[in-house]
Amino acid sequence: MYRRYLVLACVGVLVALPLGATEPSVPVGKFGRLDHVFLIIMENETDTDIIGNPNAPFINAYARQANQASNYFAVGHPSAPNYLAIIGGSNFGLKEDYWPDWAGMGCVDHAPNSRGCEHPLPPIAAAGLDNAVVATARDAGQCNGQISGGGTPITNNCALHDYPASMYTPESIADQLVRSHKSWKSYQESLPTVEPALAGVNYSDGAWSNLSPAAAFAPAPIQKLYAVKHNPFAYFRNIQVGERPELSLQRVADFDGPDGLWANLQGQMPDFALIVPNQCHDMHGEVKGGTAICGSISATQSGLLMAQGDATLGKIVTGIKASPAWKRGRNAIVLVWDENDFTNAANRVVMLVETSYGANGHVSTEPYDHYSLLRTLEAGFGLHCLNHACDATSKVMNDLFGG
Repeated sequence: MYRRYLVLACVGVLVALPLGATEPSVPVGKFGRLDHVFLIIMENETDTDIIGNPNAPFINAYARQANQASNYFAVGHPSAPNYLAIIGGSNFGLKEDYWPDWAGMGCVDHAPNSRGCEHPLPPIAAAGLDNAVVATARDAGQCNGQISGGGTPITNNCALHDYPASMYTPESIADQLVRSHKSWKSYQESLPTVEPALAGVNYSDGAWSNLSPAAAFAPAPIQKLYAVKHNPFAYFRNIQVGERPELSLQRVADFDGPDGLWANLQGQMPDFALIVPNQCHDMHGEVKGGTAICGSISATQSGLLMAQGDATLGKIVTGIKASPAWKRGRNAIVLVWDENDFTNAANRVVMLVETSYGANGHVSTEPYDHYSLLRTLEAGFGLHCLNHACDATSKVMNDLFGG
């Protein structure tokens, strides 16, 4: 906490000095280095919705095989701030699932009746103040976005800890990896393929999909399978501008294609891979834009949606474990959900870790959250901690990573 008070007291110094000069020591883990991390993020399910659910046979079998964090929490609501928390240790001032402003272009919106461009987030490029998040929220504003459900607020319905608004360093783990001569990539299923490639990611409402027969600029509605709110690196100015190929949207790829996830698993994988299925395969559901698909209104629909996500995870994990990268060095598969289902319940989600170098099958009851995950990844890669990953409450998850 000392670092955070120091930063708050010295904002002018923080902005004036090189970012590296303000970074604290490298987090120390007991599990050694990591060569490859395959981080898979899924959507909007409380842990009790999945564990024991017959519609998720792969996940339940995998939870017994891998190491399981049984007391793991998201950091507020809704999706986008949680994704930013995992890769940057802060919500960077983002509320709701608002889209990014694009450097030199502004916010792009091609969706009818969309609200995504009402409050776009300026490209993250300078130190600033993030949004406060409380552990137990009594209204939506306290939780940085949305929360539903009436009655007496449930403990930890928003987060594991209270996080007062704090100054942030405008970086992500991608910046850290590149400085350490390591590689990263964000694999986004159903990423738009309109040309130029930059514009494909720029359609921040996710309305343009490579699964649609519509031309890139056709007026017909199409499915929003990809969504930028699940692509956190796209919110950073240096990655939008892409002055360096290793820190650019060139590091964002679809699952399919010659440089996509499936192709890379057969050859060369980055040191850090963020893997995000599309909104029909990540358990988010309710994909709109064209004919409504993968709904979750009825119990039958919810069961089918979970089954789709479960099958997708089975395919991804099987592909990773068959890859050359998994067979070399010290590697970890991390499977986590971004947040619960917005009910007035504890914001506890499933979090599983399988390593290639140690024993698996351990169940941890230690309280962790997304900031703990970032701190642990930084410890494994030998990186400095970022933002709330530096908090005293953000513990390295040694028991889950084989410490």
